[in-house]
Amino acid sequence: MKRRRPEIVGDELQKIISSIIATKLKDPRVPFMTSVTGVKMSADLSHATVLLSVYGDEKTKKDAMDAIEHAKGFIRYEAVQQIDLRIAPELHFKLDNTLEEAERMEALIAKTLADDERRRIESEEKESE
Repeated sequence: MKRRRPEIVGDELQKIISSIIATKLKDPRVPFMTSVTGVKMSADLSHATVLLSVYGDEKTKKDAMDAIEHAKGFIRYEAVQQIDLRIAPELHFKLDNTLEEAERMEALIAKTLADDERRRIESEEKESE
C-alpha cells in the first residue's frame, strides 16, 4: 500500500524535530524526557501538528510546552534547513497524553479484575456454607 506524502513528510519531520529538541534546544524548562510522539501534516503540507510527550508533573509539562512554544520559530527554521520542502510548515505543538491515558485505563482494568475475583471468592464461600 502506498504511503501518502503527508505521512512520509510527517515521519521525517518527527525525526528532525525530535533531534532538534534533544540536541539544539538549550532551554532548561524542557526536560530530558521530552519526546516527539508524532507529527500530523495537513494535506497541503503547510501545517504540522507536533505531538509531544513530556515526563513529569503538570507544572513541568506546562513549563516545557511554554518553552517549546517560545522556541517555535527556531525549531521551524532548523527543521526547514534539514528537509527539502517548498513551504516551511507552520508548527502547532500539542501535549500527547496517550501514555497517561493508557496507565489510567490499565489501572481501571486491574481494579475491575480484582473486584471480580473478590466477588467470585465471596460467592463461592457463600455457596459452600
